[in-house]
Amino acid sequence: MERYDVLVLGGGPGGYVAAIKGAQLGLKVALIEKEAIGGVCLNDGCIPTKTLLKSAKVYKTIQHAKDYGITLDQQSVVPNWSEILSRKAKVVQRLTSGVKGLLKKNGVALYEGYGEVIDAHTINVNSQPIQAKNLILATGASPIIPPILGLKEAIESNYVYHSKTLLNYKSIPKSLIIVGGGVIGIEFATLFSSFGTQVTILERLDNILMPIDDDIRTAYLKILKRDNIEIITNANVTAFSKNSVTYERLQQAITLKSEIALLSVGMKPNIDAFQSLQLTMNQYGVDVNAQMRTNLPNVYAIGDMTGQMMLAHAASAEGIVAIENIAGKKSSFRFDTVPSAVYGFPEIAWIGITEREAIQKNIAYKTSQFPLLANGRSLAEGETDGFVKILTHPQNGEILGAHIIASNATDLLSETVLAMTSEATIADIANAIHLHPSVGEAVMEAAIGTLLKPIHY
Repeated sequence: MERYDVLVLGGGPGGYVAAIKGAQLGLKVALIEKEAIGGVCLNDGCIPTKTLLKSAKVYKTIQHAKDYGITLDQQSVVPNWSEILSRKAKVVQRLTSGVKGLLKKNGVALYEGYGEVIDAHTINVNSQPIQAKNLILATGASPIIPPILGLKEAIESNYVYHSKTLLNYKSIPKSLIIVGGGVIGIEFATLFSSFGTQVTILERLDNILMPIDDDIRTAYLKILKRDNIEIITNANVTAFSKNSVTYERLQQAITLKSEIALLSVGMKPNIDAFQSLQLTMNQYGVDVNAQMRTNLPNVYAIGDMTGQMMLAHAASAEGIVAIENIAGKKSSFRFDTVPSAVYGFPEIAWIGITEREAIQKNIAYKTSQFPLLANGRSLAEGETDGFVKILTHPQNGEILGAHIIASNATDLLSETVLAMTSEATIADIANAIHLHPSVGEAVMEAAIGTLLKPIHY
């Protein structure tokens, strides 16, 4: 029987990063994955959706070529969906094969098959027992399928899709109903509306994207409306048919028809593979401490299965924390310093608390905003939708939160992420010389605004 220092169950961005890091630290590591290396993120989530969104953005830019002084000939510009899907597949294949190469180069043993945990030291893979001193569970999560009338039949008839299956839909749909106004739903709405799909979002709550700052949401809702995306809130979906969705709103039942529908109401942790361990669970998923350790001292859980931060970059960071603790290094994970994003047009990115949370928790704060309309590079790029908003402590300059809506918000946020995790103050950002012209100057100007007043606004 093969024996290892660490067995990692699940080859997503948490599992494969933990496995590679463990090998680099001198541990004997094996990785078990039943499907494609890279997990949902590389194969059916982050990477393929962003690849498709890039094609959509190129298409939208071409449609506005006249705004940049470019005159197109009389030939129409048409998105070729099969070619767009082909490009997506090539990007995914390149990344997943690259990860496989990294695992091999670092000496990680790879077992392909379903892994079932027998006890705290043993996992069966294809009826073959493998043992280790430590286990890292990284089994991910799956879409929630609520018990709604007709939903099962609507899925079987290929009317309702979830985020994974919709990625390979045969064509650009003429109409799409999205059930759920969270991050995944909004990103698919952006993607297909860019190609001309009539998109309607049904959200059960009284607003979409509830975790984001209110000022950011208000600005984003205007952009979504401008892009002809219809959003219906307080809509409780009660039934599906083979071509329609029925919802209740204001005590009235309404039925909408569409070519297809997307179900995007959340994810649930995959826990079937390790039921024998009887791990302590909480309301989100597997309960872990700051070292990513479960109630069993040699068993760690990372990524979506913990249910707290269902983000690829969080899973990777958690994987490194878990493996470093196994290797004897003192390492801990902070859930409050994980950045989040919505990859729309424009992007939204944030870290820390929102202004609403500061008020609810009675936290002293001051805020500053700087609009991209006042940023020279944004004007030159023709990307002026959005602003930078920063919350700080009024006395000591601690950065409490940063919220950005901009075409490259995910990159702009990195500066404040670094500042918050290294305990820098807002003055450190304000006093740092930023390249000119750059969109990053908007972050600097917002930082200056928390101290006195922005220079260029």
